[in-house]
Amino acid sequence: MAGDPQATVERRTAARHLAQRPLTCREHDPEVFRLIRRHEADLDRWFTQRLGYRLHVDAHTARLFKAGAVDRQPLRATSGRPFHRREYVLLALVLAATAAGPGVVSLRDLVDKVRSAAAEAEIALLGDSTERRAFVAVLRWMIDHGLATELHEHVDAYAEDHEADAVLKLRPDRIVLVPSPALVGAVDTADLLARTDRRSVANRQWMRGRLVEEPVLYRDDLTPAEWGELRRRLGEEERILDEMFGLTVEARAEGVAAIDPSGDLAETRFPRTGTEGHAALLLLDRLEGDRTHPWVEVVAAVADLATQHRRRWSKDLADAPERLARRVVEQLVDVRLAVRVPVGAGSGAEEHEVEPGVRLFPGAARFRVTEAQGAQGTLL
Repeated sequence: MAGDPQATVERRTAARHLAQRPLTCREHDPEVFRLIRRHEADLDRWFTQRLGYRLHVDAHTARLFKAGAVDRQPLRATSGRPFHRREYVLLALVLAATAAGPGVVSLRDLVDKVRSAAAEAEIALLGDSTERRAFVAVLRWMIDHGLATELHEHVDAYAEDHEADAVLKLRPDRIVLVPSPALVGAVDTADLLARTDRRSVANRQWMRGRLVEEPVLYRDDLTPAEWGELRRRLGEEERILDEMFGLTVEARAEGVAAIDPSGDLAETRFPRTGTEGHAALLLLDRLEGDRTHPWVEVVAAVADLATQHRRRWSKDLADAPERLARRVVEQLVDVRLAVRVPVGAGSGAEEHEVEPGVRLFPGAARFRVTEAQGAQGTLL
């Protein structure tokens, strides 16, 4: 089997899918799920021995527990926007209220269960329209991920009507797989972080996991000993990442990046197409990488670019440079090409009006316009 080219492709396809979608349901991805079941033993060995992860597979569900990994990607609503803090709180409450069943529940009963769970956790729920919309976003996320199914009526109506009802079929067997095992018994945030901390120079799984999960691993992210160890065995890491995910490793003096030649593994791709993607690429060429740029300067640069490319860019975004700048910077931060930096007290603006500045990471140089023409693949 080890020398079978088809099996090699299948294992890599399954591994890439699990890395991007740690919770995979048979009904949503039947072909990939079949590959996961077929190569379960090899995949379990890969993830356990090489990354320190744990793979759970049953007849209907596959769940990859990324122990110690730093998952930078947020949960997203059906529209694609990142979850707000309120939605994360409500998701935790819904999971707590449904992990033990029942298998079928009305929306009104579920709301009561969540309110009871919130009271027990001393969390105040307001029950207003904003909270109801967040609650619907959480339920829709659960439906999209195979944790629940609508049997009668739709949950969306609850966003505008507090008396709306629906009937849901829940999957407690999957719901219990969502939280990280490190949460069990953790008394506070510090305890949780301690449980997941695997960092050490000798722990190859920890550093390899950083290469898989982070868009770029910068030299400043590591101690001198860790950086030396990574460079010493970079060839071995590249072989493993290629076998598992088809990634290549690009090493420079300032850091190491995992490059996906196919461009479809990362949830947040860069460069992107469209107005925001084009603006982000051009903004990298406008900003100097060795200083913090005040927010007003970033907006001015985006406004100037919008004027130059108005005929090709979305009119709505070109006419709203500050909104476009926010989206562009969020994109650059997501792929670790930039960081938001607090503005100093001497900026002259009132504190409540101060926007964070923006500073580029060294990896941004790879995507400057002069270099972008020869750039291949997508940053993870």
